[in-house]
Amino acid sequence: MTATLPPALAQRIRSDIQSMHAYAVQDATGLLKLDAMENPHRLSPALQAELGARLGAVAINRYPGARVDELKAALARYVDLPAGHALMLGNGSDELISLLAMACDVPGAGIVAPLPGFVMYAMSAQLQGLAFHGVDLTPDFELDEAAMTTAIRTHKPAITYLAYPNNPTANLWDAGVMRRLIAEAAAIGGLVVIDEAYQPFSSASWLDEIKRDPAANAHVLLMRTLSKFGLAGVRLGYMVGPQALLQEVDKVRPPYNISVLNAECALFALEHAEVFAAQAADIRAQRERLLVELAQLPGAKAFPSQANMVLLRVPDAPRAFEGLKAAGVLVKNVSKMHPLLANCLRLTVGTADENTQMLSALRHLL
Repeated sequence: MTATLPPALAQRIRSDIQSMHAYAVQDATGLLKLDAMENPHRLSPALQAELGARLGAVAINRYPGARVDELKAALARYVDLPAGHALMLGNGSDELISLLAMACDVPGAGIVAPLPGFVMYAMSAQLQGLAFHGVDLTPDFELDEAAMTTAIRTHKPAITYLAYPNNPTANLWDAGVMRRLIAEAAAIGGLVVIDEAYQPFSSASWLDEIKRDPAANAHVLLMRTLSKFGLAGVRLGYMVGPQALLQEVDKVRPPYNISVLNAECALFALEHAEVFAAQAADIRAQRERLLVELAQLPGAKAFPSQANMVLLRVPDAPRAFEGLKAAGVLVKNVSKMHPLLANCLRLTVGTADENTQMLSALRHLL
């Protein structure tokens, strides 16, 4: 049931916010949860006990301090931080996206991003009062270089987002097109944010490009999250960029935005990076299995994926979604998000058993 705000209070809340819909999280109670691109693997009992002991010893009576700095240093080593670059932490990538909009909110500022894409790019713009300019992908979900170039030259955005791979289409875009769009943004003095939320499952990273040609990427920020790494419940994202640029963005970050528990969990995960690397390898193998078997379903089309999800077009997405849910499998119906996603479902790659259950339900439906 939706509550109604009293008129006296309604005038105190922005009208555009009152007309918005909150970010929706599906109820997964009793269902196989394959809707949110989470890593399906849990820690072994031994590692759970080890992590529990460490978290129990954390000084939760104190504000976060040196341990957060140790996490930044550990992440810098993990990504082999390029010379002249710095690293900034956020409470998930979502907070970093919001902070970027806040930092770049100069008069007339706007944001450009391809569509369909991650909903938080547009939402952060609206909440901060920036103009958002979405540019449709091509029908095969590639960047429309001409349209993106026109948008950058026309709107001169403060920020251009390029997700690599993209959500929900799960594909990597052509590197040559990316380079040219980054150069276009540089020409108008804009930032480019490369969102690599799905990097553990991708065959390429723009960080290699930054290391290869730092001058061409001097206005580029690279954003990642530990959610897909395997810590979705921890809420920790990080952003890499030129030191002078990142230190300005960091000024809008709330103090103590990373809790001591977040930091300890992330440090623990980095110390056991090989465990999470093995999980990612299993997910990549299961993704390839899914792509092969989904291609055999009548009337369905699975699109190429470099993430831990597969975009699947079916004859009737709402019916398939409800049918899967009735069979105990929860996926994401993205068919109404954008016209290019008509009759599309987004399937998270699960464990072998979970994928078998999902495939069985899909075969029955189709």
